[in-house]
Amino acid sequence: MSQPDSVPARYVVERVQTGFRMEKRMLKVLKALAEYHDLALGDLMEGIVLHAFEGKSPFGDESLQRIADLKRIYGLELDAAAAHRLLEAG
Repeated sequence: MSQPDSVPARYVVERVQTGFRMEKRMLKVLKALAEYHDLALGDLMEGIVLHAFEGKSPFGDESLQRIADLKRIYGLELDAAAAHRLLEAG
């Protein structure tokens, strides 16, 4: 399937190094998911954010099942309801 002429095949972007804190088990799940899809963690995060900005889910059924498996493996019990209720330990 070809893209319409108005949609470029590639976008030139300027990436910056960032430093932000994230829940440890969540980061482990994201890193493992990026590895599973043979992506850099930053590329995975960009895809997640671009989908979220449009109100779309970034994951299909297979990826959601993989995420559930990884959450179990890494003991991540948090869900979307926890998003604004996280407290830092110590």
